[in-house]
Amino acid sequence: MTSVKRSQLAEKMAGEITLSDSPGHALRKWRMNFEIPPGVLSDRLGVSPSVISDYESGRRKSPGTAVVGKIVDTLLAIDEENGGKQIQKFSSMLFSGVDNDVIYDLHEYERAVPLGEFSEVIGCTLLSGSVDQLIFGYTVVNSLNAILQLSSDEFNRIYGWSTERAVIFTNASTGKSPMVAIRVTSFKPRCVILQGIEATEVHPIVAKMAERDRITVMCTGMDIDKIVTTLRHKEW
Repeated sequence: MTSVKRSQLAEKMAGEITLSDSPGHALRKWRMNFEIPPGVLSDRLGVSPSVISDYESGRRKSPGTAVVGKIVDTLLAIDEENGGKQIQKFSSMLFSGVDNDVIYDLHEYERAVPLGEFSEVIGCTLLSGSVDQLIFGYTVVNSLNAILQLSSDEFNRIYGWSTERAVIFTNASTGKSPMVAIRVTSFKPRCVILQGIEATEVHPIVAKMAERDRITVMCTGMDIDKIVTTLRHKEW
């Protein structure tokens, strides 16, 4: 990753944390995105783990821009030392365009949203996995266009700024194609929701693939326009 791209990614992260109505939640999201335990981050920053916990929970006053910048730089540095996997993922998201005919809607939450509550508002039926999880966003994807137009690397664009999200594939026929596409990519979403299909119509292999990748799979018969409208107006 070039120094320019690293700086732009750092600016994006720091800006989101600093400008967020809940800076602590935004900080926690990015730390979790980079899969860095709070103890590891606190050691590198030279502070006690309770300081990180207090920032993330809101018990401690929001850190200023200088502290946020140091935290972001530390997250990036730790990831670079571990091969830069997360940096590569998020930089590819930052510097790739989003096609409107592939992605209908994409949203990031400032704080974690219970998957069970999320799925309930759009009438989902659980097929595999657990709803006792948290997500940080969702993406509504045109299944056919995504499969036809995106390469395996470009497919990562559907994950926005975090794979800890629900990806809703529209007009699914059996659900097999979206799951196969996910199988051959490096990153996996927390949850896949198959729109426009009943549970009895889902191919049996879908659950097997989902279990292997630890992905929760659901389906919903709700109209796609209603899903988008409902989620855009829902406040968590």
